[in-house]
Amino acid sequence: MKSFLLIGLGRFGRHIAMQLNEQGHQIMAVDENEDRVNDVLDIVTNAQIGDSTNAEFLKALGVRNFDVCIVAISGDFQSSLETTSLLKELGAQLVVSRAERDVQAKFLLRNGADEILYPEKQLAKWAAVRYGSSHLVDYVELDANNAIMEVPALESWAGQTVGDIDIRKKYGINLLGIKRNGTIDVNISSDTVLPADGHLLVLGEYRSIKRCFHL
Repeated sequence: MKSFLLIGLGRFGRHIAMQLNEQGHQIMAVDENEDRVNDVLDIVTNAQIGDSTNAEFLKALGVRNFDVCIVAISGDFQSSLETTSLLKELGAQLVVSRAERDVQAKFLLRNGADEILYPEKQLAKWAAVRYGSSHLVDYVELDANNAIMEVPALESWAGQTVGDIDIRKKYGINLLGIKRNGTIDVNISSDTVLPADGHLLVLGEYRSIKRCFHL
């Protein structure tokens, strides 16, 4: 369990709060808007109404004590930038800030952000890869070349073991798990028999996975 300071409770910030709550983390939520704060009271550990560009207000929150500080402010880049800078000045351990454009990401990184959340750009890339491929179910980008992808099991592999096919050596792909009926089995060995149905979770280079699974 981690402790989060979440600043900005618009739609994006609220969704982050919901996900963190489901994972059992502690969340201090902050927004200037009283209605937004009231809307998340049932899914956060604590909440404050306040101006995150006010150094004294932020200092009173004890930003050093949080594992992660997320600046999810949208529609007011000046406030986002000032908040990001103040958090780092006050000794925040990890500052993650939302950007809506490339130029915003650059300024945020220069002024204290350790990492950038770029939901529109990240979702756009995910959608392009997901729907631009014929059989891809889901994917997680690891870097420019590698990803974890969820793909339908190949009928030609059905009944054979991982060792028989020698997936890693032949295709340069690591099999991480087998997903069937909503359940994932990650206990994969060379003796694991591949199913005729369900999905495979695989790790490797984009080009290797696409070539192997005809994406």
